[in-house]
Amino acid sequence: MLELFDNDDDILQDMANICIRISLLSNDANIDIQNEIKKMLHAVSLFKNEPVDCVLWVKSDSVRANDYNPNSVAPPEMELLKVSIEADGYTQPIVSMPDDSGYEVVDGFHRHRVGRECPEIVDRLNGRLPIVAIKDDRRDRGDRMAATIRHNRARGKHKIDAMSDIVLDLKKRNWSDEKIGRELGMEPDEVLRLAQITGLAEMFKDQDFSQAWEAEIIDESLIDTPPQP
Repeated sequence: MLELFDNDDDILQDMANICIRISLLSNDANIDIQNEIKKMLHAVSLFKNEPVDCVLWVKSDSVRANDYNPNSVAPPEMELLKVSIEADGYTQPIVSMPDDSGYEVVDGFHRHRVGRECPEIVDRLNGRLPIVAIKDDRRDRGDRMAATIRHNRARGKHKIDAMSDIVLDLKKRNWSDEKIGRELGMEPDEVLRLAQITGLAEMFKDQDFSQAWEAEIIDESLIDTPPQP
């Protein structure tokens, strides 16, 4: 039970009573009520502009992967992540964007996979995943893609073709090379190289080409060769 420090701590006493009531609920009701309380506290928190101030436990089937993540994790690292979560628990929430159909992953694709695919962890978490929501002003697709890149660049491996696709997508959204570099943490020449990779493919996408180059067979007997010494 919470210890009260002075006469002004009736709020803590009220919360202690609420905690007792919550402990008597079913698992799902317990989690859902705590989520709502967290959102209420977050709304009046001094840290309400920090997403990590409000970690919610949501049903895993409401969390879906995005379609642009350029991060690649090899099987050994994926297995290590699973072992880490099994042993240490979730120490980082999944960064997401809420929408009408649930939550789209911005960062934490592999944490999301482990929480949905490992039966022991699914059971331990009651089929839930820990998520935080990105800021309301960062929910445009371009901003979400940039946020994913920023989260990923310090770890894992980026697939070059996927990164090129993202740069091209951002340029189509009228992002300047300077803005792309600033938002994705890239040097100007890196932005240029990635734009050129996909840009060339985009330029020639409607052209018809032979499926293979045909090498001309040359009769070597017709080639003049210098006399041998």
